Amino acid sequence: MRSVSGWRVFLVMLGLVLICLCACGSESACGPGAGVVSRVVDGDTLVLQSGERVRYLLVDTPETTNGKHECFGSEARDFNRSLVEGRNVRLEYGEACTDRYGRLLAYVSVDGREVNSLLAEGGYACVLYVSPAGRSRRAEFEALESSARQAGRGMWGTCSAVPCAR
Repeated sequence: MRSVSGWRVFLVMLGLVLICLCACGSESACGPGAGVVSRVVDGDTLVLQSGERVRYLLVDTPETTNGKHECFGSEARDFNRSLVEGRNVRLEYGEACTDRYGRLLAYVSVDGREVNSLLAEGGYACVLYVSPAGRSRRAEFEALESSARQAGRGMWGTCSAVPCAR
């Protein structure tokens, strides 16, 4: 009898843990796990309806804000906008939660596609690594940038001087 009762307690506890994990799965220690994009600031930054500003991890697109209009900046912003504006996105955080401007640092996905990777792969962005944010995926993004550069995709085939290349 005692072992049956012990198993019941174990199964009830396991069920409670699973319910808690499912209910708490949309948040992380850094911020929301998902949200609706209210507006796109530029090629690598967005604002959620909840007010959080999100900066994409490991990518840097040419500027289109603060009076800057760098080569391929409008294309990067428009590509980002076409993917996420008004849509529900999923956020995954890396090794750091925020940047020095207080923006959340995240990998942003929509419909199962990661926007950060699409930006690098399409030649809309250079890799931007600021330790420790993105350490675990840095080599992956450097390979995506290298492939885009070699194929002349996006800004790599358009701009005489790529503004974000270092």
